[in-house]
Amino acid sequence: MIDALVKGLAISLLLVFSVGPVIFTIIKQSINHGRRGGFSFIVGVWISDIIWVILSNGFSEAVKKLLHFKVPIGIAGSLFLIGMGIYFAFLKKIEPRKQQEPLEIAGDEITPTGKKKTNYFAIFTSGFLINTLNPAVISFWVLMAASLASVYSLYHRIIIFSTCLGINMMADVGKVLGAGSLGKKLSDRNILLINRISGLLYLIFGTVILCGIIYSLFKD
Repeated sequence: MIDALVKGLAISLLLVFSVGPVIFTIIKQSINHGRRGGFSFIVGVWISDIIWVILSNGFSEAVKKLLHFKVPIGIAGSLFLIGMGIYFAFLKKIEPRKQQEPLEIAGDEITPTGKKKTNYFAIFTSGFLINTLNPAVISFWVLMAASLASVYSLYHRIIIFSTCLGINMMADVGKVLGAGSLGKKLSDRNILLINRISGLLYLIFGTVILCGIIYSLFKD
């Protein structure tokens, strides 16, 4: 169980240190629509993550029981993480912030009287859709669940992903609460440093999973 908690913590660190359009949108919504707007957005992201975790673990369980491809899938997942690690740690370039800021998303609507009103349901929906339709998010959860299925039981995977999602949710709450100061500190240089750190985490975690698969093969 301790090992599962540690793995969940490691995966959560990958997500917390990842810098993409979602984190900029969290900051933007929090600044433009206050904390309520920021929380509306991240709740949509959370529900999306939970759905993908459930679906991806259901998929990995089917693969494990019916297709018996758990080792190839586990290797593919670990290589995917290692590849992402190499990309973020050594290859990814950072463009000037003005060129990479996300597009304005739903949140404001004009009432019949001409006043501006915040549509929190639209903000929630935008968070859900941005995360749900992101190919990187889909690939991450599916391959992560499939890779872990080759080493861990469903019970331990529940602990891993519950820990991961719990810590990631707390980090998102911190992003909303500290949106103003966080937005000022996300300079191009800091974003590059965060990408390097996240890349190293991807490399380490992918290597650990791959070593675990290789060990299980020799052990059997």
